[in-house]
Amino acid sequence: MEHSRTAVDPQALLITVAPTGAETAKADFPQLPTTLEELVRTAQECEAAGAGMIHVHIRDDDHLPTLDLGRLTDTVQALREGTDLVVQLSTGGSVHDPLEDRLKVLDAQPDSCSLTMGTTNFGDDVFSNPWPFVCDLYQLSQERRVVPEFELFDLGQVAALHRLLDRYGLPYGGSVHCDLVMGVPGGMPGTADALVAAVAALPEQVTSWSATGIGRTTLPVALAALSKGGHLRVGMEDVLTIRKGEPVESNRQLVERAVALGEIAQKRPMTPAETRSLLGIAN
Repeated sequence: MEHSRTAVDPQALLITVAPTGAETAKADFPQLPTTLEELVRTAQECEAAGAGMIHVHIRDDDHLPTLDLGRLTDTVQALREGTDLVVQLSTGGSVHDPLEDRLKVLDAQPDSCSLTMGTTNFGDDVFSNPWPFVCDLYQLSQERRVVPEFELFDLGQVAALHRLLDRYGLPYGGSVHCDLVMGVPGGMPGTADALVAAVAALPEQVTSWSATGIGRTTLPVALAALSKGGHLRVGMEDVLTIRKGEPVESNRQLVERAVALGEIAQKRPMTPAETRSLLGIAN
């Protein structure tokens, strides 16, 4: 299951872009990329700016969240044809999607998938990830040769990752990559103290991690992650302002800011090829 990997430059910073999400309405934020054409153009712009991976949610013709398999498959194909980015599909969908539909996301054959390690209060909603579903999705990712990114919303989910790896072994490819999702109302706060605690509690099998700060926690989390040697996820799924009171113009703007923060920390953007090596994804 383990691929032969070349060592990744420790000064290389993986920047993942999450351009759309499932929460923001197109009518409220016209800049949000919701059509396939907009998504591919966004991906190309973000790759040129320094992104190595794209975390994808898709929308239907009415710009509403969907897990339609045909659309997902077409999206993966279009992103592969139009970019070199690692294509990661969300298995979270929206908080209203049935568990069985979320399992079928892997049928679209992405390079990577998100895998959330537990149920989270998500504002007024509940993001449901029961333990049996987590186990099913993980085993399916191993079987389908899709590399998971473990999404961790609180310390309980960090503990659950220990339990999962102990029970089922390493992911396909042999790398264990996590993303700390911080600042969600109902999850861990987007603070440096919370990030330090979460990183300290990560399983020893973890080979790399990134962090995401939601909303106003974007910058504190990014700065804390860089100081602890982590990678960054940015995008309009997670924040809609570039500074207080100023709306984001494009996802590229957020990637460019992440690159600039990385430069201050003396890191350079990781290429898509390096990202594949980091995550154990077969070329």
